[in-house]
Amino acid sequence: MTHTAYPSSYYAASAKHAPARPELQGKAETDICVIGAGYTGLSTALFLLEHGFRVTVLEAAKVGFGASGRNGGQIVNSYSRDIDVIERTVPARQAQLLGQMAFEGGRIIRERIDKYRIDCDLKNGGVFAALNSKQMGHLEAQKKLWERYGHNRLELLDARKIREMVATEAYIGGMLDMSGGHIHPLNLALGEASSIESLGGVIHEQSPAIRIERGANPVVHTPRGCVRAKFVVVAGNAYLGNLVPELAAKSMPCGTQVITTEPLPDDLANSLLPQDYCVEDCNYLLDYYRLTADKRLIFGGGVVYGARDPANIEAIIRPKLLKVFPQLKDVKIDYAWTGNFLLTLSRLPQVGRIGDNIYYSQGCSGHGVTYTHLAGKVLAEALRGQAERFDAFASLPHYPFPGGQLLRVPFSALGAWYYTLRDKLGI
Repeated sequence: MTHTAYPSSYYAASAKHAPARPELQGKAETDICVIGAGYTGLSTALFLLEHGFRVTVLEAAKVGFGASGRNGGQIVNSYSRDIDVIERTVPARQAQLLGQMAFEGGRIIRERIDKYRIDCDLKNGGVFAALNSKQMGHLEAQKKLWERYGHNRLELLDARKIREMVATEAYIGGMLDMSGGHIHPLNLALGEASSIESLGGVIHEQSPAIRIERGANPVVHTPRGCVRAKFVVVAGNAYLGNLVPELAAKSMPCGTQVITTEPLPDDLANSLLPQDYCVEDCNYLLDYYRLTADKRLIFGGGVVYGARDPANIEAIIRPKLLKVFPQLKDVKIDYAWTGNFLLTLSRLPQVGRIGDNIYYSQGCSGHGVTYTHLAGKVLAEALRGQAERFDAFASLPHYPFPGGQLLRVPFSALGAWYYTLRDKLGI
């Protein structure tokens, strides 16, 4: 069997040492088998172990191999579609529950870091940056909306104030969320994996789930073994393939690209982002960036529908970086990589149960760092018989992409082109 290594990224190059976790060989039994050692699977496993369940995690490659170890590393509250959209589409009690949960993921991340002493370069503070007055209006409305749900660590920024936080002329204003922030995402995943093992959980790497034998006690098969469980949690997200055909039609893997500069001189790094906040703009296809602990700039953006790897990532992202920071025109790019996230048509996560004993969560649509940590708690609650919050997600309406799997890529690209045009025109 070919062993799958991490892609060549800044995170893989700077990750803490982690033991190689053995491939599953032979038969195993457990209470709950979790498929996928990204944030959703790790968070679920950790909450379940804390409540006394036996848990086995199967990972096709390595812990944090997918989006969990490749993303921008930003703690961003709420969902890819904000609470006001949810309020317009679901009953009031369901909207209230989802609104209250929109700010929980970031708290869970900080609790995990604190409780298990995970070293992952946590920094507090995130900026939403507005490129035009329409986007600024959206931020003003968003502040009122979030405050209605008790989220009060927000400050609107005018043109002068945002320039004190970001050394660019690109923005007319923004909003600071002090409960946002940034982390080294792969080190967070590796720290959570160690925490799982400290509680007696078992993680098998290089052990892709190739078939789920459904029934009263489902069995998950890998190339060289199988796990019999009382329950299965499917947490493969954009890397699930066709393991569960019911989940494939209503979602689409998409690629996003990230580059990382060489280490910057301290004075230059500190001038770009003096408070060391992370930043994302308010475009439909947004750009996002932050400094690393060793003073590199990580800059990401762009979406490739259908998750093909573009030939030259730097050629796609470097012009975006220079538009924000022309002062970096001579800076060398040390790393460039792509990672997949799972998009749903509604841009809201898909959560549910297949039969009596297979649970799933997927489709964070680009807002995964915080949501996945919440999802783990919600899935663990459901498995313990407390389903109200699980049901609030599970009853969100979801639809297949128009034209099925064949046409979902061109339809989505067309939609993105339309929204990008609107962003450019400021309408």
